[in-house]
Amino acid sequence: MKCPFCGSSDTQVVDTRLSEDGDSVRRRRRCSGCDKRFTTYETAEVRLPQVVKTNGDRAEFDREKIRTSFLRALHKRPVPTALVDEAIVRILQKVLSLGEREIDSRRIGEMVMTELARLDKVAYIRFASVYRSFQDVEDFTDAIREVSRDKPG
Repeated sequence: MKCPFCGSSDTQVVDTRLSEDGDSVRRRRRCSGCDKRFTTYETAEVRLPQVVKTNGDRAEFDREKIRTSFLRALHKRPVPTALVDEAIVRILQKVLSLGEREIDSRRIGEMVMTELARLDKVAYIRFASVYRSFQDVEDFTDAIREVSRDKPG
């Protein structure tokens, strides 16, 4: 690790601690060249797959796009932000557990629909109407029947 003050590559780790959330390691370092101290953080690098869109284009996986989809579907619905965050984490975990280098955007959309069905039936219908390109009232009726069958109980 190069010293940010003098550029020397001769540094020593003086102290190592796990961060409060346990997701990173904090290291205090001392430069042998200028004797100044500085802090570095070490985190695991997780590589998310490329998203293959319906037209064949590829894009970086974007967690914020998933969040935006949830927020649009859940607009003015009584669902706590914490539950939305948990749903997004579940989707990310599923995507990572696949171990694939690429994932079809349709598959991500289905994961979002599954999570929305758990959170709020109205939000599920909103998302499904756009995602599945509903053309008439019958499409809505079919989706409502589908979500009504999945009622827990």
